[in-house]
Parts: sequence; structure tokens; C-alpha cells
Amino acid sequence: MSDFLNRIKERAKQDKKTIVLAEGEELRTVQAADMILKEGIADIILLGNEDKIRELAQGLDISAAKIIDPEKADNLQEFADKFYEMRKAKGMTPEKAEETLKNTLYYGCMMVKNGVADGMVAGACNSSSNVLRPALQILKTAPGTKLVSAFFIMCVPDCEYGADGVFLFADSGLNENPDADAVSEIAISSAKSFKTLVEEEPVIAMTSYSTYGSAKSELVDKMQLATKLAKEKRPDLV
Repeated sequence: MSDFLNRIKERAKQDKKTIVLAEGEELRTVQAADMILKEGIADIILLGNEDKIRELAQGLDISAAKIIDPEKADNLQEFADKFYEMRKAKGMTPEKAEETLKNTLYYGCMMVKNGVADGMVAGACNSSSNVLRPALQILKTAPGTKLVSAFFIMCVPDCEYGADGVFLFADSGLNENPDADAVSEIAISSAKSFKTLVEEEPVIAMTSYSTYGSAKSELVDKMQLATKLAKEKRPDLV
């Protein structure tokens, strides 16, 4: 395991959070819960049918995890009422709100929204769009964030570049063809994510297929304009 991942784990142990695993009826999720609890990385809430989860957990130790079935949860109606108020201008009805909150992805986001949990992890058996939709509807974006974007942390062993071989690549999975302004926003938010996670000063590369203007096209022009915009918005960034 990379030094970066070990550092992330140690930081998590020192400031332990409660994390909702929304896909509790998925084997890899239950296996992950077992590993997280053994290592003391976080407190875990598994969402789903308790009988199904415990059947999957045979041979695993999830005794320290809390299991909640949204359909039977005491606060389902409370969450549904709050969700209805949040979305009624978009055509939400009380009945539809209650049915929607039975979905573990929506219920998990409401747990975070209401301070019952600190974060939610999903995506093992749900598409990115299904995971993002309730997050955007319930949790919204951070203040000052114009655009939601995705990133990958890449850890390259024995590498002198990046932060001892740790790189952040964005946007690699969400915005299909962002314009120049969007690219500049992605660069700025990615720099913040890098500093938060890696604890190093970010150095940003705006990449295209052209090296130092060796080729001319709309794609190259877009990245040059994005670089200019990012520098104007955040002249402190490298």
C-alpha cells in the first residue's frame, strides 16, 4: 500500500467519522465494512435489509456496524417531510417523497444532511448518475463552487514527480466536454482537493495534445483560455 493511503488511514483513525455505506446488500460493501471496522478507520452504518446484510456477512465481523433499513426506519417520515419541503417547488409530493426516501442512496444523503452521519460512500452497484442525483438534490454543492466535478488520485510507486508520485487527475469521470470556464473551475476546485487530501501545495498542469502551442485547434485554444481564466481567478495558484 502506498504511503499516501497509509497517511489517509492514519488521519481517519485520529479523527474518526461515521460513514454510511448505502449499498449494504452488496457483498463488496459488507467486506469493506469488515475491513474498515477491523482497522478502526471509521464508524459504519450499513443501509439495506438486515436479514440480507447478515446473510452476506457470514464469516465477516460487522458486529460493530449499525444496520438500518430505510423502509423500517423510525425517522423515515421525518426525512420524507424534510425532503418534500426541499423539493416541492420541483413538483415533489409528500407521497413521492416518502417513497423516494426508501431508496438507500437518498436516505443516506439525508442522514448526512441531518448530521446523523459525516459522509456516504456508494457506487459499487449504482451508476455515477444515480449516486450524484440525491447528493445534488439534498446536499448541494459547497459554498462558492460553480461546478461539480470528479477526480482520481493516482499513486505511482518510485516516482519523482507529483507529490512523491501522488497525482490528482480531473475531470476524469463526470463533465464530458467542459468549456474553458468550466475547466478553470475544475482546476481551482481540484487544487483545493489535492491540498486537503495530499497535504502538499498543488502545481497545476492544464493538459491537451499540444505541447507549448505546437498545434492549433479549438481544443488547444480552450485549454489556453482555461489557463488564463484560472490565473485571473486564483493568481495565488501555481
